[in-house]
Amino acid sequence: MPLYRPSRRDLFQMAAAMPGLVLPASMARAQLGAPTLGNPGHFNFTLGEARITVLSDGFFTTPAAGLGVNTDDAQRRAFLEKHFLSSEENYSHTNHLYVELGEARVLVDVGSGHRFLDTAGRLMTTMEAAGIDPDAITHVVITHAHPDHIWGIRDDFDEPILPNAEFIIGGAEHAYWMQDDLVNQVPAEMQQFVLGAVNSLTAEGLDWTLAAHDQQIAPGIRVIDTPGHTPGHMSVVVESGGKQLIALGDSMTHAYMNFAHPDWYNSFDMDGETTVATRRHLLDMAAADRMAVLGYHFPFPGVGHILHEGDSYRFIPALWQF
Repeated sequence: MPLYRPSRRDLFQMAAAMPGLVLPASMARAQLGAPTLGNPGHFNFTLGEARITVLSDGFFTTPAAGLGVNTDDAQRRAFLEKHFLSSEENYSHTNHLYVELGEARVLVDVGSGHRFLDTAGRLMTTMEAAGIDPDAITHVVITHAHPDHIWGIRDDFDEPILPNAEFIIGGAEHAYWMQDDLVNQVPAEMQQFVLGAVNSLTAEGLDWTLAAHDQQIAPGIRVIDTPGHTPGHMSVVVESGGKQLIALGDSMTHAYMNFAHPDWYNSFDMDGETTVATRRHLLDMAAADRMAVLGYHFPFPGVGHILHEGDSYRFIPALWQF
């Protein structure tokens, strides 16, 4: 499996990312300005008997050149501009799933805390605004160990933010990051990611459950293998009242490109071919079974359905209900 190799330039641009959506001058007419007051960072709905809240950890930008790296640059730029998106920067939301079903209170991923980018790390504040008691959370599922999904596991005093919860991660994902001396086997620009993952996975006061494919977390909530973006990436399936939803994690990261061009993968997908195979399986399954999906990096709140159209697909955002 090829190692994840973002360029040094990509990482520097990520670290220097500024809040706000920046579009080329030619696309200025499509740009919406930032709000004068903050917008809500949480969204509620039901799925059968499950009460679901989407919680935002904020946002960040990465170079758009990291999207669709196995296609022509001009084609990628044309696609983004056609969809009223910047061809220079990719603006990513961070949408966390929180499920209340029976006795279980399950949170998917913990965000990046204050260890990654200034525009993210808002999960606990959002949770408070949504009226969710962190101490009531029974399970935390980590889809994979990238910074924006796990670095927020500790507070500013290096204490676990959710000490009462059971923490779950895929066994293959845990094994990859915890390899002996992995930090010295990866390029220099990835070493910080390895150290951050190891520090998070070894945080004091946490007990980890290493999950396998189709393992039940709580009645009606299970994890499935969705590798490619990372070796042991997992997604979360919620089922209640004959309805299903998949929290995709980063198995799909772009609400337009991943659907119109499912064979394009990104620079941050550690194994591009496996990412594409996993994506196509998820797209076919969700479209055929009419399952709802939640995209972690889709436009907030990131919930919708998948429409199969010929050789491609389309993400259909779910209708808000007030």
